[in-house]
Amino acid sequence: MADYDLAILGGGLNGASVARDAAGRGLRVLLVEQGDLAGGASSASPRLIHGDLATLERRDFRRVRAALAERDIWLRIAPHLVRPMRFAIPAHADERPPWVLRAWLWLYDRLGARRPLPPSETVDITHHPAGDALKRPFGTAFEYSDCIVDDTRLVVLSALDAAERGAAICTGARCVRADRGEVWRLAIIDRGHRRIATARALVNATGAWTASVADTVLRVPAPPLATAQIGQIVVKRLFDSDNVYVFQNHDRRLIFASPYERDFTLIGSVGHAFKGDPAVVAMAAGDVAYLCDAANRYFRERVETSDVVRTVSGANSVIGRGTSGLRRDGVLSFDTRRGKAPLVTIFGGDITTARLRAERAVSQLSKFYPMSPRWTATAPLPGGDFNWAKFEDEVDSAREQWRFLSENQARRLVGAYGSRLVTILGDAKSKDDLGPAFGPELTGAEVRYLMTREWARFPDDVLWRRTKLGLTMPQADRERLAAFMAGGV
Repeated sequence: MADYDLAILGGGLNGASVARDAAGRGLRVLLVEQGDLAGGASSASPRLIHGDLATLERRDFRRVRAALAERDIWLRIAPHLVRPMRFAIPAHADERPPWVLRAWLWLYDRLGARRPLPPSETVDITHHPAGDALKRPFGTAFEYSDCIVDDTRLVVLSALDAAERGAAICTGARCVRADRGEVWRLAIIDRGHRRIATARALVNATGAWTASVADTVLRVPAPPLATAQIGQIVVKRLFDSDNVYVFQNHDRRLIFASPYERDFTLIGSVGHAFKGDPAVVAMAAGDVAYLCDAANRYFRERVETSDVVRTVSGANSVIGRGTSGLRRDGVLSFDTRRGKAPLVTIFGGDITTARLRAERAVSQLSKFYPMSPRWTATAPLPGGDFNWAKFEDEVDSAREQWRFLSENQARRLVGAYGSRLVTILGDAKSKDDLGPAFGPELTGAEVRYLMTREWARFPDDVLWRRTKLGLTMPQADRERLAAFMAGGV
């Protein structure tokens, strides 16, 4: 008998989502990730959970409706990670006429009918907080509801849920060879040690490495894929309103500017074809300038390329060439032959449809072995067992229980760990009870938790994927954090 029912190569959003779905259906699951969870394109998303107006404009109503349904599922199952926001589109005289925007948003509301979020409306931004940060010529804007998400924590918590349902999650491990017979026989280098694992089916969820893994590791015909890069920039906070801005650029691309980690603004995105090593993806100077110019058409405060504090960029596999092959619901293929174990290939797609994409992938295997029914649409992710409308109550409750927390600290911690915050803070009466401090917010107790429960191995795993505290942590504290993690827990 095989060691596992399902082996998954790749610990990004697709791989972790498949692992969660399959483990919850009773399958024995192994996930192998050569680096860290969400270490590739999954940590470089626009962080949007939405129906996508661009898809609506292309008249793909079915996909918009499905995405809006998924948006509401995410609100229910991950209320700590997914936050509803009002999105504001300033009307620009040189772009889409106001009546067109109004019509699209009316249809957007209809496709998301009976949803829990407020409908769209027209606002006079000369007398509205959303207009404070904008240039004066903009007098009208259209507001609608969608959500933003902490993308990397969504991946990590999906993997954590999978592990708690029995999946084996192996980070820092690489599958160097997979032989396909009636079962898959995988040779894995795990922290310097070679071992063999067998599985009844295999999922290639390696993102930008999909074709190369198929060719060199699985030794099956590589699909005809290209690679696309997508990128955003991070600048200091440009506005105080609780909005996400949607800007119409001169090339008809929609550019989003959203609140990011309290003190910053995320602006994106820009995408194009990519050639090179997917492990080393950097934004070109032209892409950075493009996003700055797009923001400068609207924001009163000018954004220069020198104001960019961080670029966020990743690569993923696409069908065809460049970003024309990007599909928001991703690509899923299923290969089975007589006497050969099944192979599932999954890549691309956005965050919004990740749960549904994984559900469909695992359902493809139901003909080969019995499994429980679909379940992920109703079960909360770890820490998400509260109503999304009660997020502020959770923050207030955390401050009441741990009185040494500031409002900003409580909000960050609840937004990351939800109801499981008690696992980290326990019965601490002061910050001193949480061990050494690394900067004003990160404590030894949180780092220990991330190392023992969430597979963090290196400082970057903590500072950029489990949190975004790398944006503000001084170099001296980073060095102390590295020494602390090297010493183990």
